[in-house]
Amino acid sequence: MNQVTNKADWVDDAYPSRCMDVDGRTQGYREAGDRETPLMMLLHGIGSGSGSWGYLMDHFKDRYRLIAWDAPGYNISTPLPEDKPGALGYARALGRFLDTIGVRPAVMIGHSLGAMVAGAYAAEINPDVPALILGDPANGYGEAAPEIREQKLQHRLEMVRDLGPEGMAEMRSGNLLSDTPPSEAVEMVKWNMRKTTLLGYEQASHALADGHLMGWAGEFRGKALVLCGGEDCVTPIDACRAVAAAYNDARFDVLPGLGHASYVEGPDLFNLAVEQFLEMSHA
Repeated sequence: MNQVTNKADWVDDAYPSRCMDVDGRTQGYREAGDRETPLMMLLHGIGSGSGSWGYLMDHFKDRYRLIAWDAPGYNISTPLPEDKPGALGYARALGRFLDTIGVRPAVMIGHSLGAMVAGAYAAEINPDVPALILGDPANGYGEAAPEIREQKLQHRLEMVRDLGPEGMAEMRSGNLLSDTPPSEAVEMVKWNMRKTTLLGYEQASHALADGHLMGWAGEFRGKALVLCGGEDCVTPIDACRAVAAAYNDARFDVLPGLGHASYVEGPDLFNLAVEQFLEMSHA
């Protein structure tokens, strides 16, 4: 890990937020690396943002062009026009963003809800993605009973409306980490969670309630890796293993001692697992 600090705003200095117009919307993102190298696309989860990928960008910037987006409705990105865009709505927005830049990803990494969006993109928008990496993936509740989907949805909607991004950062960030996280991981999780917005979080909550990542798995033709923090209480090991089993010959690795935000809490372990997988996959 190249950055050792108790503050997370170093990311703004190293990888400042950028924006571009995509179909009349503002799309925010951060970028690193040489534009002539293969693209690694990074998708954050429901309570996070592009800045959470700072450690990974540090690690891979000499080998890849890295783009970490702020999902529509997050940070400076304009929300999607639909009240309930669903994972596929985010995947379509991602496709238009990449078309505007004029690139296709060689590697796509999604975390939690970002993993669901990555799965939708790789199945429905660009099935030719060579390497798909799903960190602590959220499968969604689309196949659950209606009352369970509604319960899960209302819990998240009430939480963000009652607490707001600042309150969630202070009271909920610990759920994304192990019992003994390093202080810089706590700061990084809180810093990114504060950048969520009410509408963005609400739209993403609907996508999580209605989504079903495993339903797209069979349509993906490339190499897949699923990673899970060994102390993840949000998407536990058995749930992540089930996602891996839904893909064709996906590799599954547990990262010991890490919580849900495994790539933030243990970037050395996470980055090494990604690196080894890409070396074997030649991506």
